[in-house]
Amino acid sequence: MIALAHPILSFLAGLSAVSAADCSFKGIELKGKVQFVESFPDIKIQYVDSFPDIKVKFVESFPDDCGEWQVVESFPDFKVQIVTSFPDVKVQVVDSFPGVK
Repeated sequence: MIALAHPILSFLAGLSAVSAADCSFKGIELKGKVQFVESFPDIKIQYVDSFPDIKVKFVESFPDDCGEWQVVESFPDFKVQIVTSFPDVKVQVVDSFPGVK
């Protein structure tokens, strides 16, 4: 029975929880104003150099497109916590062409 679980776990591990159709994670749009927190995040992210779930561009204003994030200290659209393992979403920071493939 354990042998059957490995292919299923491998398949599930390869699936991204980020929806490319609406640029969201569990109903949270991955654009807009973001606040970085140490606890009680909406999303746990891990920075990666390759194979991201989403490419993010940090902007100073008008974070209206998928993958555009504006860092704020209050009134965020969503809160994130940076982790080094077991992230909800893997993020690659880019200077251009943000979004989900």
